[in-house]
Amino acid sequence: FGHAQRRENSLRSKLLSPYGEKESIPTSSMKMMKRMMILNGILSSVQAFQVGTATRPLHSTIVLFARKVTPSNTKRCGEFWEAKMDGFRPTINDVERISWGKPAKQKGTGSRGIPHRLDAQERLLFDQARRKGFLEVTGSGWRSQRRDAPLLNTYRSLCDARGQPSICLHKDKTGCDEIVIDLSPLRHHEAFHDVAVKCLEHQPNGEIVFANSNENTLPTISNDNDATESELRDEGPEITSWSERPIYQLPLYCIVWRLPRGEAKAVGKKMASLFDTVEKTAVRSKKPIGVKHGKGRRHGGYGIG
Repeated sequence: FGHAQRRENSLRSKLLSPYGEKESIPTSSMKMMKRMMILNGILSSVQAFQVGTATRPLHSTIVLFARKVTPSNTKRCGEFWEAKMDGFRPTINDVERISWGKPAKQKGTGSRGIPHRLDAQERLLFDQARRKGFLEVTGSGWRSQRRDAPLLNTYRSLCDARGQPSICLHKDKTGCDEIVIDLSPLRHHEAFHDVAVKCLEHQPNGEIVFANSNENTLPTISNDNDATESELRDEGPEITSWSERPIYQLPLYCIVWRLPRGEAKAVGKKMASLFDTVEKTAVRSKKPIGVKHGKGRRHGGYGIG
């Protein structure tokens, strides 16, 4: 505070009387003057720094603007297909969280009865599927430890979050593979048949496979720890809409082709281009902090999955 001390000495010399006697200055006033001089020195230093960096002066009016939030549920449509983005859909962040075994922020994204946690090999295939636009699995993707296919469940949830069909290539030992397109993540069940017909026009010799003959009939809600029938009865009327149920409670609507591996991969790339499923900015998944090892039971693990 050398600069402030010099200012104080000069102020004291100016306060001398004409006869050379110092006028009495109250202690409180001296303290106040010291504070003002210190603040003036700090302000002058900050303003000089701001002038050097071409920023606004400190005393100018600063207006803060809130960051514009872009809605995640943007419109998703193509040449002959469209996704219903209004209603319940998980976020991509929540899908990634449950794939690591962490709980989702939005209720209904995962279920303890439907495993979503991926192991190291499934994680590699999941990241590749995001970059390529379709998933490649060996056989049905079944994992005996979970008595289900966590990779297929997680990729279907990701497609539901992005509003796109789930395209999967099931590799067979014989070399004659199955390429399957599941239209249920579009949630536009009224147009499923028309979209399937258009797909068969682009790639013939396929067949349509649907869980139920009646498109509007949905399966009963599974009795798990996250959403039981009694809880839904207490919260309101029973949920029966395609736009309100989580994806793991909705039936499949698939188009299936059986082709040699080379042709099956070519069809997968073609359908990925038609449905815009390639994530050009997708990067390798990073393990979040606080993830623990999963336990060796069917629905075990840390959190959901």
